[in-house]
Amino acid sequence: MKRFLLPVLAGLAITVAAAPIAQAQDYPARQITLIAPWPAGGAVDALCRAVAPHLSDRLGKSVVVENRPGAGSVIGTAAGAKAAPDGYTIVMAGSGSLAISATLYKKLPYDPVKDLVPLVLAGKIPFFLVVNPSLPVHSVAELVTYAKENPGKLTYASGGPGSPHHLYAELLKSMTGIEMTHVPYKGSAPALTDVVAGHVPLLFSDPVPALPLIHEGKVRVLGVSTKTRSPSAPDIPPIAEAGVPGFDAAGWGVFSVPAGTRKEVVGKLQTALAAVVALPDVQQQIINLGMIPSGISSPEELERFIDSEIARWGKVVKQAGLAGTE
Repeated sequence: MKRFLLPVLAGLAITVAAAPIAQAQDYPARQITLIAPWPAGGAVDALCRAVAPHLSDRLGKSVVVENRPGAGSVIGTAAGAKAAPDGYTIVMAGSGSLAISATLYKKLPYDPVKDLVPLVLAGKIPFFLVVNPSLPVHSVAELVTYAKENPGKLTYASGGPGSPHHLYAELLKSMTGIEMTHVPYKGSAPALTDVVAGHVPLLFSDPVPALPLIHEGKVRVLGVSTKTRSPSAPDIPPIAEAGVPGFDAAGWGVFSVPAGTRKEVVGKLQTALAAVVALPDVQQQIINLGMIPSGISSPEELERFIDSEIARWGKVVKQAGLAGTE
């Protein structure tokens, strides 16, 4: 009997060991959903829709973009984090839902580190520091001087408490020692509208709505938030070069899958997504959306980057008195 069982057990062991490899080779066998945690028509949605057909071509199965907006992208990110870890759900998780929300929320419906596996960083989103032309400053250095000479006079708009527009201004305050009063809005569009109208003098604005207004002279730009210049506006200097050395702030989006997804499937998706994001037309779309293509080249580097962003923005959230307020 033992002689009979040993070959059978050995065969079973080989079959079990080969199963993950076979499943990875068979992947994907059906449609893949790519969750965009923001409304249709925005930059994240546009980027997901630019990537989806190329990813479909590489994987041999359709990739469908599904918009799941709400709670500053937390709802869509939670849907991606809690999906079955089989590789058939990808989510574009962002700096807001991963790095900022980790400290901003008392309790998130997911763990930004433990519940998601980052695959590929799509790009970074620079913000432009814009002011109403009536404000008598033409550079970041002049803004800092003006704020110090007029303590308590300046106000700044944002898309809401804890938004990038809010926290980037808080970072500027902490690095320069200036005082400004926060005026939160329900979204960045009405905030920018009121800066144009002169009701609030300044705002850190995302690029898509800001650039046309800059070109039309309806707002004056003082600098870009990233340490490198934006390809969509290379003539605008980084704030770090224009008066606040070391200043660096950007939104970002990373394609992610639920934790527990098989390593073979993760590897296949990482390879495919990295190749797609590197395509010239996708790179051009990233630039057209006002983003900066990612310089991160490995999954390990990406994980270190996300960890550092969670720690860095956690400090800013705490300094702003926002920890656990959502």
